[in-house]
Amino acid sequence: MGTKEKTLVLLKPDALQRNLLGKIVERFEQKGLKISGLKMMQLSDVLLDEHYSHHKDKPFFTGLKSFMKESPVVAMVLEGLEAVSVVRGMCGPTQSRTAPPGTIRGDFSMSRQANIIHASDSVENAEKEVWRFFNQDEIFDYQKIDFEQIYVEDER
Repeated sequence: MGTKEKTLVLLKPDALQRNLLGKIVERFEQKGLKISGLKMMQLSDVLLDEHYSHHKDKPFFTGLKSFMKESPVVAMVLEGLEAVSVVRGMCGPTQSRTAPPGTIRGDFSMSRQANIIHASDSVENAEKEVWRFFNQDEIFDYQKIDFEQIYVEDER
């Protein structure tokens, strides 16, 4: 049986600019993931420095920060069994040109940086990233009415 997890998703400025928000959110809903938090936000230098600290010494860091501040992003907390790996699989690889058709990046993106979406890459990072972008009162715990149809009894 899988473990119930929460994961962070950021719909990047290019997703918003290209009017892909509804199509992407719909995919997560159709998969059966629960949206526990959802908001639009403008990212600050401080937040970006923390979120992308593992890239701070790389030559593309300044450009990445500029790109992420071009317009607001949409931040989501998604929840479900093994949500971190499920969402990562739905997104496809970071290099969009190699992402298979059927994945979000494979269907909507051609770039490595302007690649539509960020998703937490591990359970440990998901925990940190959710709380980096959301306050406790912005994440909702509720029972979805389709929960029993999405998971069989021994998974619930």
